[in-house]
Amino acid sequence: MDRTITGNYFEDFKVGQEIVHATPRTVTVGDTSVYTALYGGRFAVQSSDAFAQSIGYPKSPIDDILVFHFVIGKTVPDISRNAIANLGYAEFRFMKPVYPGDTIASVSEVIGVKQNSNGKNGTVYVRTTGRNQNGDIVLQFKRWVMVTKRDVGAPAPETVIPELAASVDPDSLGKALPPLKLTVYDYALAGSPRHWEDYAVGDKIDHVDGQTIEEAEHQMATRLYQNTARVHFNQHREAQERFGRRLVYGGHIISIARSLSFNGLANAFHVLGLNAARHAAPSFAGDTIYAWSEVLDKAELPGQSDMGALRLRTFAVKDRACADFPGVKADGALEDGVVLDMDYWVALPR
Repeated sequence: MDRTITGNYFEDFKVGQEIVHATPRTVTVGDTSVYTALYGGRFAVQSSDAFAQSIGYPKSPIDDILVFHFVIGKTVPDISRNAIANLGYAEFRFMKPVYPGDTIASVSEVIGVKQNSNGKNGTVYVRTTGRNQNGDIVLQFKRWVMVTKRDVGAPAPETVIPELAASVDPDSLGKALPPLKLTVYDYALAGSPRHWEDYAVGDKIDHVDGQTIEEAEHQMATRLYQNTARVHFNQHREAQERFGRRLVYGGHIISIARSLSFNGLANAFHVLGLNAARHAAPSFAGDTIYAWSEVLDKAELPGQSDMGALRLRTFAVKDRACADFPGVKADGALEDGVVLDMDYWVALPR
């Protein structure tokens, strides 16, 4: 009897299927320390209990992107263990803060499938929900992955492509935060005097610094999230594949870009939601990641009079500094070196 699990292949996914993912994860202070060691994040709210408590949190919340990693990590054995690539995300909504001691579990629903023309693989669309130990939703999002087929001769399923909203309505985002007292927010301790009013639509911010990806670190990060995708770990297998080496998990690039964005957006202490993101090119150990952001929009947050939202488009670029803001070319294609194009909302004090 075969007792091992090889993961789902493209033909195993059915629209409407609900998948309960194994191994709930209790988040600890140790997890946040490792996360800081990997990426060097410096946002004061996530770094200091005293700072967080001064503005109304019971204690320092877990970094929003770390919450994302834990939620998505639970899904990998079932959704993307046999994936060729993680293609994109949409309709991300961070619904409730997560604190050390909270336990996170994930459930996904298959909402779309489309076999590729080569007949060897296809795209699977899922809606994933992460909940805490009380059943409260902490994060919900849609993503789509390219998954290989077990049997190339298996018939193609009926194509179902779900509707994906172009952006998350900012009116729905402010409720994710507890009541905060940002009138006492300490800009000196936070590292920047810039507040919501200091940013204008069209502003471009070069985050200046670069971070080189280390082989051991990107694998350690992926293990931290209990992400079991073979493309990140198994060099013996990947040596025989297209790139001949292990791919860096796309979320690793998101975390690097978010950490780098501190230089220029130090007071963007909370990621409210993700409108869309795409991994434009693969990344490997040895690549150096730079990032820059453009302010796409500004919005008030209902019920949060001392806080505002910025809609940002952040580009992560490998082996190329961003003083000239490499992004989209005139023909709509991304410029060489761009590995991540991410559109999201953040909260800042007013």
